[in-house]
Amino acid sequence: MSDQALTELFDNPDEQRAYEEFCANQERGNQPFNLDAPALVCRWRMSKKRVPLLNRHIRALSQRVVMGEPLTHNILSWAKQHVEWSLTEGSYVEHDGVLMLVIDVNGNAAMTVGAYEPLVDTSAAALAARAEAARLEEAEAGVAPEVLCCMRDGRLLVAAGEHVCGSLSLVEQLAATRGIAVEHVGSGDAFLKDVHSSSIPIFLVSDEHGVVPAREVDEEQSDDANLVRFLRDGVAKLFS
Repeated sequence: MSDQALTELFDNPDEQRAYEEFCANQERGNQPFNLDAPALVCRWRMSKKRVPLLNRHIRALSQRVVMGEPLTHNILSWAKQHVEWSLTEGSYVEHDGVLMLVIDVNGNAAMTVGAYEPLVDTSAAALAARAEAARLEEAEAGVAPEVLCCMRDGRLLVAAGEHVCGSLSLVEQLAATRGIAVEHVGSGDAFLKDVHSSSIPIFLVSDEHGVVPAREVDEEQSDDANLVRFLRDGVAKLFS
């Protein structure tokens, strides 16, 4: 795989460096380690050397496909057990970082830990652009790791298909505790066409970043905006 193609899979140079160091360390072990071209990269937020939403992430991972094929039970079991053991016993400094799970085109997997970097641009337009990129991944792998949502008249509108990422499953459960109806909408829904509207509380739900309200939402005092902040704070408690 070319250096340029590998670079395109990661959000920043630190993530790519951590991945390359992991592969090099594995190759120095007792058995040769060869990971082919990455087909899927999952980024899961950590807290105190744990992934708080691990079980939800694993359930979402079971709905993903690689090269058109579902992941095997063996790889799912390995992912869960290896994450739990490696994070507890491993030697690394990013205890509140991001765990990256990389699965190659052959269904082989590796994982490593990198530093967490919050989003710099949280405008509605920027969040919508991230969600659009994630929709392309959803079309290939079956699950979007980041989803654009909005709160409209006390209803949670979710721009995602049937299968949802781990963080979104938690958000939908939190919404249910407040009696908030959840509706999955298609790409043609009005809120996706008007992400610049200050009257619509837009937010991103992400396995890496949790609930990220558009910066425009912070200026609102509407009931819908308050519900968005409730969901943000509920998820953030897991990473405090």
